Amino acid sequence: MNKQHVFITGASSGIGLGIARLLGQQYEVTISDCAKAPLMAAQAELANEGLAVKTQLFDVCDAGHLADLRVLADEGGVDVLINNAGIQHVQAIEDFPPEKFQQLIDVMLVGPAMTTRAVLPAMKKRNFGRIINVGSVHSLVASAYKSAYVSAKHGLLGLAKTVALEVASSDITINTVCPGYVDTDMVRNQIKQQAEVHGIPETEVVEKIMLKNMPKKQFVSIEELAGTVAFLIGPYARSITAQAITLDGGWTAQ
Repeated sequence: MNKQHVFITGASSGIGLGIARLLGQQYEVTISDCAKAPLMAAQAELANEGLAVKTQLFDVCDAGHLADLRVLADEGGVDVLINNAGIQHVQAIEDFPPEKFQQLIDVMLVGPAMTTRAVLPAMKKRNFGRIINVGSVHSLVASAYKSAYVSAKHGLLGLAKTVALEVASSDITINTVCPGYVDTDMVRNQIKQQAEVHGIPETEVVEKIMLKNMPKKQFVSIEELAGTVAFLIGPYARSITAQAITLDGGWTAQ
């Protein structure tokens, strides 16, 4: 029996790479990203760990790349799609550059919708598919100065619910994982922006902003998020669909 094929967007670092690291032990994995150099570096890093993954240069906003994904799904099969590509910008709404707002919506909401659109026909034909959107606790609650990010991540929940209803007659599920702050380079890179908009020193951002609302007072690890994804695409989650799976250290209990 051939291994199931997992296609991960935004997988040259951070959460995407961590998911590839875990799933590469059991599945055939293709990591994709919009920049070639970091993608090749990620592949080499995994190869050094004994994991052979494929790569594909892929921009979720590029119509040609989306057409290529449709061909890949039709011809080779994409059993699992993980919509992980993401960017961040922290700024008050009145100062938020319109083009930056649009970029975040395109990458983190329109992109997942279009990748899902590309793989669904083949999934329906094979009567199997698992789609995971990497959302955020900000799919459920808001934080100041993140209007575009919060809007996009909220939108993922509506997208998943709608698609789940449309494919309910097939063995296809779509869910959104919603972690609190995950210890990644992208999160660490926010510290300076957060310090500027909140008017506090960078040394206070983690405690006073990032972990303030997480009762467990710890970052979510990439490994536990990857493990949750592995469960959702595995055999015991066949009836879990249209759900927001929250890993937030108690944030939304308040």
